[in-house]
Amino acid sequence: MLDFRIHTFLAVCRHMNFTRAAEELHITQPGVSRHIHQLEEAYGVRLFAYEGKKAVLTEAGRLLLEAAQTVKHDDAFLREQLARLEDGHRRLHFGATLTVGAYVMPAAVGAYLRRHPDARVQMEVANTRELLGRLDAGKLDFAVVEGFFDKTSYDHLRYASEPFVAVCAPGYPLPPEAKRLADLLGERLITREPGSGTRTILEKHLELQNLTLGDFRQVMEISSLEALKSLAMEGCGVTFLYQAAVRCELADGRLQEIELEDFRYRHDFTFLWRKNSVFPAWYHRLFHELGGVEAEQ
Repeated sequence: MLDFRIHTFLAVCRHMNFTRAAEELHITQPGVSRHIHQLEEAYGVRLFAYEGKKAVLTEAGRLLLEAAQTVKHDDAFLREQLARLEDGHRRLHFGATLTVGAYVMPAAVGAYLRRHPDARVQMEVANTRELLGRLDAGKLDFAVVEGFFDKTSYDHLRYASEPFVAVCAPGYPLPPEAKRLADLLGERLITREPGSGTRTILEKHLELQNLTLGDFRQVMEISSLEALKSLAMEGCGVTFLYQAAVRCELADGRLQEIELEDFRYRHDFTFLWRKNSVFPAWYHRLFHELGGVEAEQ
């Protein structure tokens, strides 16, 4: 069971404000201060310092935050596993980014349920940034993401690797002899919202060629993957997506790949969980049960 003072510490870290942490926890502000003081006395360090009136974590505070997030994550996981022993049902509660959740995990979850028909599975689909926040808060057991993440905070395995391709509608008026990424800069780019792994991957690959999203003539941001594909099929612009997300549309001719000489990339989908968990064997076993095949990164 997680110590109540650790809960208080995590609330202060979320808000970096003692008063707002007290409001969240429904206790008094002096109560919050007392809990933090007790933690500082127990560990013999200062957890917070002040820059003017703004609270900031000390180096010791940052170290405790990393450890506390992992402990909270493991505590939530342990509760789920104990509940499983009580009712006899396997439980999976995980997150997946939009592309992974819609086009990769259904087959994996389907195979898992055929082996374990009584399992209770909950998959939350959101962008990478949101999923990492839920993982840190102990609300997910693990996540499968396409975006970049802080590798110092998570243990991770490469779940799959997928081509990242440029596509547009058949008959879209591409520039004659469009063979390079720079040849598309005069087009409208249809892309995902900030925080999306798909968008972050595109931004990273553009950066390798000293380009940004702003170098395109116009940028249209769409938070729905299906809406984004529909707009591309309507000829509203060009877009960059994982091949898995457009495999059906490419096969039946509703979209076509724009083959670029200088844009041939693959990117990993990553299975991850809080770093230094006390349950690594369980995550490795589940990784393989869900079809992960690559070696640890």
